[in-house]
Amino acid sequence: MFRPCFLAAFLSLASLCPLRAQNQLADSARAVALPEATVTGYGQRLPLRRTAAAIGVLDARVLEQFSPAALTQAVNTLPGVRLEERATASYRLSIRGSTLRSPFGVRNVKVYYNGIPFTEASGSTPLNLLDPAIIGRLEVLKGPAGSVYGAGIGGVALFGTPAVAAGTARAAVGATVGSFGLRRRTVTAEAANATSSVRAQYAHQELGGYRVQSALRRDVFALDVRTAASPSTALAAHLLYTDISYQLPGSLTRAQFEADPRQARPDAPARPGVAAQPGTVGQRAFYASRTGLLGFTHEYRFTDRWELQTTLYGSGTAIRTPFLVDYERNTAMGGGGRSALRYRTALAGRVLRLQGGGELQASFADGRSYQNNGGTPGALRYNDEITTSAGFAFAQADYELPADLLLTVAASYNRLRYRIARVSDAAARPDGYEFGRRFRPEVSPRVALLKEISSGLSVYGSVSTGFSPPTVEEIRTSDGSLNGDLQAERGTSYEVGARGNALGNRLRYEVNVFDLEQRQTVVSTATDQGIVVFRNIGRTHQRGLEAALSGWLWQPAATAQAGPDGAPGPSTGCGLRAWASYAYNNFRFGRYASGGPDLRGNRLTGTTPQTFSAGLDFSEQLGFYFNPNLSHQARVTLNDANTEEASGYWVFGARGGWRRTLARHLETNLYAGLDNATDRNYSLGNDLNAFGNRYFQPAPGRNWYTGAQVAWRF
Repeated sequence: MFRPCFLAAFLSLASLCPLRAQNQLADSARAVALPEATVTGYGQRLPLRRTAAAIGVLDARVLEQFSPAALTQAVNTLPGVRLEERATASYRLSIRGSTLRSPFGVRNVKVYYNGIPFTEASGSTPLNLLDPAIIGRLEVLKGPAGSVYGAGIGGVALFGTPAVAAGTARAAVGATVGSFGLRRRTVTAEAANATSSVRAQYAHQELGGYRVQSALRRDVFALDVRTAASPSTALAAHLLYTDISYQLPGSLTRAQFEADPRQARPDAPARPGVAAQPGTVGQRAFYASRTGLLGFTHEYRFTDRWELQTTLYGSGTAIRTPFLVDYERNTAMGGGGRSALRYRTALAGRVLRLQGGGELQASFADGRSYQNNGGTPGALRYNDEITTSAGFAFAQADYELPADLLLTVAASYNRLRYRIARVSDAAARPDGYEFGRRFRPEVSPRVALLKEISSGLSVYGSVSTGFSPPTVEEIRTSDGSLNGDLQAERGTSYEVGARGNALGNRLRYEVNVFDLEQRQTVVSTATDQGIVVFRNIGRTHQRGLEAALSGWLWQPAATAQAGPDGAPGPSTGCGLRAWASYAYNNFRFGRYASGGPDLRGNRLTGTTPQTFSAGLDFSEQLGFYFNPNLSHQARVTLNDANTEEASGYWVFGARGGWRRTLARHLETNLYAGLDNATDRNYSLGNDLNAFGNRYFQPAPGRNWYTGAQVAWRF
């Protein structure tokens, strides 16, 4: 049972104060308050303190505290959220323990890009297509959010590109160099007036890699156009194109990891009945793809009460991936849309907000698997044509009750279907056959109640359910087998939390406790050839606490100059702020149907009992800034039996620089940073239940970077 008890709450936030941000001061002695975020949340568009959910928020100013080469460190400042990098740019995102079924890629988490469904209809998310430079904001909804966003128990991630302020006309270039052959360059052009904006950005990154066989090359182009065609109509178009290629070094045993963490997976010697097997270097293992995404959003306000928002999109991708045994060549096309109708009225003198709508996705993929002959395709093993359709309808009501209570009631109705036509199978049936799965319809409700005790404190509780069907990659593994027995996960989450501010809004805090009871949990196991297979194992209990804190430690006396209308001018002071976050996780197996020993009570594979991160944000009037940070993760269990663990670690880093606008038009930003300052040897993206005890994916050692960005504001 869920026993909400606030055991101990501390720490997190990410709120920066770059000098170019201009804060209006009421007088020269008044302190600058921390800004309050307005979140999309469950489509409510309310201040964070009025949202009855655990939501983590990152903006561009937070991202700029860390290396521009990866999102990992910034995302990991959010309590309960872990972004891992198994190989360079090979991301795995976990929210409250959802890593369990994600040996690679992002699963059990729904992702949107500028409101466009970014998670494919098959259930997987190609997060490696996004470059940090094009991200302006990230919201993470923790726990089941199926009442508005469909399938997924882990949570939802909402990525957005930077907005362009009215009156802006700006061009910028940037370059970064660093350890292990890091080379980055970016080009940005943006302009906006009172009704329209356009932003185009190109980012290129190369990396030789910390490990053997871990080089990266990525080119990303993003175009965002927004316009208010009339007082009641708004249009937006978003284009994303990514060409990416990175090598796959493979996992290591503990002995290999401790002897030389920079090596790639070596050749496997012959043993009785089994021939020698080349490693990732011999097989030239890599991932390469070219992907395009185009989406359009139309918003129409019928009246002050009625509003309709509709998004349509299309995508296409071509992927090549040689690994230890097979060489996959996949091409896919997808499309779909999302529409939401919102209505605001009053009931018994109280505000009532209603919304309803639906989302539909469909995709077709042609997947071919060949024998891998040292990085070139050999004989065809099998050829599949995969058709996927997924959709859901949802409805939600938000009612403001007496005594400053806000009640939310929502639910969705979900459908999913896969059809796999095996056109050719050289090993079994050359004439092919068909395989289909239609998952039973699921209803995912959510009920939440928030109490605003004062303008500086609110508390909330929620109960939500969700389901997460297996992805195509889990049903159709790379050895060509089709798993018709794999069932959808189902879960119910109970959560209570509080958030608020103190000391004149100079201090912000948030804490929550949760209990996610999951059934038919999907776990993974790797074979001797690196092929990952999946199965349902019964129940899991995922209980934990998340806390965040941030605030001013010191501020100089503010000096404000009166503007032309007599109002106070912009502040030129900044100061020193601190932020920290903490998560405690008690994730355990419950009833366990593994076919072997009873493992109930064991820690959930791939999870850690606690994480902690903290940092400082210092900037001063001349333009100098400094952002030291630290990150801690406790030990991680590597197999279901809990007999193997990856050691915990503390990692320290910092970024500093000088940012200034010269002659009112030339914006400069010179920076340098250091990551893993103590050269800690640790594994960030572990392989779970790996055959041959090859669990470890070493993270980079001590590394530095330095760069500059120059912009001209017209």
